Amino acid sequence: MKNTALTSTHEALGAKMVPFAGYNMPVQYEGVNIEHETVRNGVGVFDVSHMGEFLIEGEHALDLIQKVSSNDASKLTIGKAQYSCLPNDDGGIVDDLIIYKIKEETYLLVVNASNIEKDWNWIQSKNDMGATMRDLSEDYSLLAIQGPKAIEAMQAITSQDLSAIKFYNFVVGDFAGIDHVIISATGYTGSGGFEIYCKNSEVKQVWDSVFKAGADYGIKPIGLAARDTLRLEMGYCLYGNDIDDTTSPIEAGLGWITKFTKDFTNSENLKAQKERGAKRKLIAFQLDERGIPRQGYDIVDSNGNKIGNVTSGTMSPSLGIGIGLGYVPSVFAAVDSKINIQIRKNAVPATVIKLPFYKG
Repeated sequence: MKNTALTSTHEALGAKMVPFAGYNMPVQYEGVNIEHETVRNGVGVFDVSHMGEFLIEGEHALDLIQKVSSNDASKLTIGKAQYSCLPNDDGGIVDDLIIYKIKEETYLLVVNASNIEKDWNWIQSKNDMGATMRDLSEDYSLLAIQGPKAIEAMQAITSQDLSAIKFYNFVVGDFAGIDHVIISATGYTGSGGFEIYCKNSEVKQVWDSVFKAGADYGIKPIGLAARDTLRLEMGYCLYGNDIDDTTSPIEAGLGWITKFTKDFTNSENLKAQKERGAKRKLIAFQLDERGIPRQGYDIVDSNGNKIGNVTSGTMSPSLGIGIGLGYVPSVFAAVDSKINIQIRKNAVPATVIKLPFYKG
């Protein structure tokens, strides 16, 4: 079990620690609902240093990224980030990721913790053009400072104008007394804020400064359980649940990051799927009655026939109703369609809705 540079800090704060993607990670501190509300209404901090970081450099860096990723990375300029995925050869997804253009011919790829080795090997296997690849995952930490008060709370510890950093843009500058920190207006919560990339040797100083600066704003440490409820309220896909090696980006509603203006891995088959229409789709649903949908529960039609399964589900802390994502045949995927979630012996009625669940 690996530790992040802040594991002992979390333990000292009384966090409940669990194994996650090979790391010892804080799942909660005070409780999921309290932590969820802190991020929705104030500001909270996640240690997500288990995430992977790859640097791809050189004159063929963009060529490699264009080959392995579904989005069009040629649109990136320095200081911009892009959500994308790595399609496999069989119509599924190796991983989803964020691509940062750091400077000309230098890109940072941020991948899911559970897929670091898989992603590295996959990208390397496609690198027949000689791009330089470096795995920085073991050396870097990542803090997500999320919530509507993040800008105001953090402005005192940087000379950068945080309010000027647009969504999916970033700067490399001073933060918490450390130079050359990536301050990125990205996150997995839907409540605004930043993700801060720094070296492992620097992250304790950053953490301490962040909590000192945020003290007057009610800042709290937030665990992975609230991260999951926050992302689900926005309908953000979680790799391993809602997308995996068997789900295509078209089925998963990720056509918007799948650009056929270029050739990439399996692009011809994905383009054909988009044109003819996917046979199944990832839907968002909310329960019409009390209940909590869980990953793996069956989705059934009005006659009790299984038509799909729940990929992510929870009781929404913000809305107070059961919400979830799942795959169903396209005929059941239209907004306002009626489906049922099999919760033990009960087929609980649910309605397909348009994302996000949480409108803010």
